[in-house]
Amino acid sequence: MVTIPPSPTPEPHLHRRMAESFGIDPERYDRNRPPYPDAMITRITTASPGIDVLDVGCGTGIEARQFLAAGCTVLGVEPDPRMADFARRTGLEVEVATFEAWDPAGRIFDAVVSGTAWHWVDPVAGAAKAARILRPGGVLAAFGHVYQLPPTVAEALATAFRRVAPDSPINLDGRPGSSILDSYRALYARAADGIREAGGFGEPALWRYDWERSYTRDELLALLPTSGGLTSLPPDRVAEVLAAVGAAADQLGGSVTLPYATWGLTATRTGIQP
Repeated sequence: MVTIPPSPTPEPHLHRRMAESFGIDPERYDRNRPPYPDAMITRITTASPGIDVLDVGCGTGIEARQFLAAGCTVLGVEPDPRMADFARRTGLEVEVATFEAWDPAGRIFDAVVSGTAWHWVDPVAGAAKAARILRPGGVLAAFGHVYQLPPTVAEALATAFRRVAPDSPINLDGRPGSSILDSYRALYARAADGIREAGGFGEPALWRYDWERSYTRDELLALLPTSGGLTSLPPDRVAEVLAAVGAAADQLGGSVTLPYATWGLTATRTGIQP
C-alpha cells in the first residue's frame, strides 16, 4: 500500500502519529484493504510447528481471519483501540498495546505474524521479543502489500499530496524509472537486519508474491484514504487529493487494474536464546 516510503524514512516505527492514524475509519479500512494471497498463508502455516498464532498490529483482523480460516488459533495485539474494537466485533481476541509494551504473560506461540504492520515495530526490539515468545522451530513472518498506480494517476496523487501536505515525511514521487513494487523490498530487508541483530533466529528468507486487482474509480477512491499520509489529513484535504485522483482515473476510462506485490519474510526460531 502507499503507507510509508521505503526511503528516505529509515525508521518508520518512530512516526507514532501516522502509525496510529489508520483507525480513523476501521470499517472503510476493513472493507477496502485486500486480503493476502492464499499461497502466502499456506507458506506460513506450513512452516509453523503448530496452530497458535500471535498477530502483531492486527488492525481490523484481515490476515487474522485468514489464519483462523486456515485452522489456526489467533491472538491479536493492536495499539489502536478503534481497530481492536472492530476486530473483536468480527470474533477475534485482541489485546490493546504496542508489541514492544505488550505483556505476553508467559504465553508461547508457534508463529508471530504481522500484516503490513511490522514496519511500525522497532525492528530489533520487536524481533527480540518475538524470539522470547516463540517456541523453538516457531516462525516469525512479516509481510505486506504494495501496489503500483498508473503513471498519470500516481502523478496526480503525488502532486495533490505535496500541495496539501508539504511537510509530510511520506514521499509519493519515487525515483525516476523505479517501481514501487520493487522498492518495498527495502522494508523487509531492514526487518531482516533487525532479526539478525536481535539473534535467536536462523537466516531470514525474503519472498514476494505478484498479483493484480481491478478497481472502478469509486473503489480506488475508497482504497486510497486507508493509506498512510491520507489517514492523517483533515477531511477537506483528503477530498482535494481524491478529486485530483478521480479526475486522472476518469481520463483512463473510470477503471484501473493495479499490479500488486506482497513482500515478506520468514525466520525460524532456533533453540538458542538470544
